[in-house]
Amino acid sequence: MQRHGPGNTVAPRLRATGFLLLVAHLLIVGWLMLRPRTVPWVPAANLEPLASIHAELVRGGWSAVWHLGAPVLLLAPLGVLLPLAGGRLDVSPLGSMARTVFAGAMISLTIELLQTAVPGQVPDVDTVLLNTLGVALAHLAVVPGARFRLRRRDERRQGATPRISRVGLTPQADVFSGGRTYF
Repeated sequence: MQRHGPGNTVAPRLRATGFLLLVAHLLIVGWLMLRPRTVPWVPAANLEPLASIHAELVRGGWSAVWHLGAPVLLLAPLGVLLPLAGGRLDVSPLGSMARTVFAGAMISLTIELLQTAVPGQVPDVDTVLLNTLGVALAHLAVVPGARFRLRRRDERRQGATPRISRVGLTPQADVFSGGRTYF
């Protein structure tokens, strides 16, 4: 079990806020993505990676921006909320990024798998890719800078590190009996 000192985590209030925002965001995403829709017809599920992304890019225009940007933005807040709920300040940036992106990908995959049982919802593998991209971009844009500022704030709050005055060493001849040196 790893212990964290007082300087290694964010304030409990900030961490609790991050957790509550994370739960609220996941509830909203779940409501948006898992509610039944009444539509006259439903397209087939897309299980071929990058197929729907390619089709949107070929179509072009604002429609492509909307259809590709919405999945990127849908789970992007997880890139910030997951590390905030974790609350650790002194972590490897690469490790934090890997954990956050993996968790975002698993949440997105879970949503897509649950959509298979909801009428009117169509699972799309490209949505998982775009959601994961959004989580990664949000994490890269916010988390390293925020952790740096929080660490610097904690260092200022703790004050300067106390320094011990220098203790002088006695001359070598005084250490050995008879004033003999062995070097």
